[in-house]
Parts: sequence; structure tokens; C-alpha cells
Amino acid sequence: MRKILTSKWTKVFVFLICAIPFAQLCIKLFRSDLGPNPVETLQHTTGDWTLNFLVFTLAITPLRKILKVPELIRFRRMLGLFAFFYVTLHFLTYLGPDQGFNLSGMWDDIAKRKFVTVGFTALVLMIPLAATSTAGMIRRLGGKRWQALHRLIYVSAILGVIHYYWLVKSDVRKPLFYAFWVAILLLWRVWDAYFRGKGSAPAPARPGISVAN
Repeated sequence: MRKILTSKWTKVFVFLICAIPFAQLCIKLFRSDLGPNPVETLQHTTGDWTLNFLVFTLAITPLRKILKVPELIRFRRMLGLFAFFYVTLHFLTYLGPDQGFNLSGMWDDIAKRKFVTVGFTALVLMIPLAATSTAGMIRRLGGKRWQALHRLIYVSAILGVIHYYWLVKSDVRKPLFYAFWVAILLLWRVWDAYFRGKGSAPAPARPGISVAN
């Protein structure tokens, strides 16, 4: 198992798997097969996959510790960057087809509609995470500052769930599903930090739009 996880081809395979939702959207768009409201379909699909990849990214650390497979850390940066990729697509479908690239109208919408406000805030918080997702940026920032910065993913995940919950209004099953997993993954970190104790050495910083532990 560990030999497979450390193979460069495994990262290629994971990359291709992560790109499947984007490829499916492109095919449906080319075939004009996005349903009666294509813009809404694009927004909901890219929004769902943003939350999926945020959950996947947050799940890496618990899984590698519980399963004792440290090699899983190799995939955290990729998953986090795919979360940023899909949230960028989500925003562009809002800015372009929805708002017609009307920046004035977009800012008015952000100010007036609270679900847009929290969604835009989540996007903004993810930008510095993506920008500092390299080993070089870890060296420039220093491990502790990099770790502190990348804990913003917690806030982005929470705001993403709130954004979804306020958006759907009536059928809240999907946002509650994401809320459950985000809560479980964050509570696990609280539990892990409590039992790890202050005397343990912190885990070394790793590149990626994610948290350090």
C-alpha cells in the first residue's frame, strides 16, 4: 500500500480523478445538456465540489493518523488546490453568466444578500492559502506562521456550509450533510490537540492549501 501511495503515478491518477467533475461539466456544456437552467446547474455543481474537496482536504490528517499511513499527506496540497479551483469556477459562473461581469451589481449583491456575503468571504480566505501552497512559501513565512495562516481553511469550510444552508432555504439536507462532516473533522482536531498534549512536538509544515495538522 505504501509503495503505491509514494508512486508518482498515484498522484497523476488522483489528479485525473479530481478533474473528472470538471470534464463532465465541460462535456455537458458542449452538448447543451445542463438542464433548463444551465447557470444554476453550473453554480450548484461547482459549489458542491468545492465543499467536497474541502472535506477531502480536512480528512487527510485524521485518516493518516488513524490509519497510520503518513504517505497520505502527499495528496493534501492537490486536494486543497482543487477545492480552490472549483470555488473559482463557482465564483466565475456567478460573476459571468449570473451578473454579466457587472462589478457594481456584484458588490451590491454581496452587500445585500447574506449568503453571497459569506460565500464571497470564504473565497477570499482561500486565496492566500492557494498563494502560499508551495514549499518556497513555507520557507519564506516560517512554519509557525504558515500553519497559522492555513488554519483559515477551517473558517472557509464553515462559511461554505453556511453559504449553502442560507442559499437553499427549504431543502437543507445537503448543507446539513456537509455540516456534519466539517463538524466531525474539526472536533477530531480539537480532541487530537487535547490528547496530544503540550509536550509533543508539532508536525512539520507541509505545502498545500490545508491545515498543518
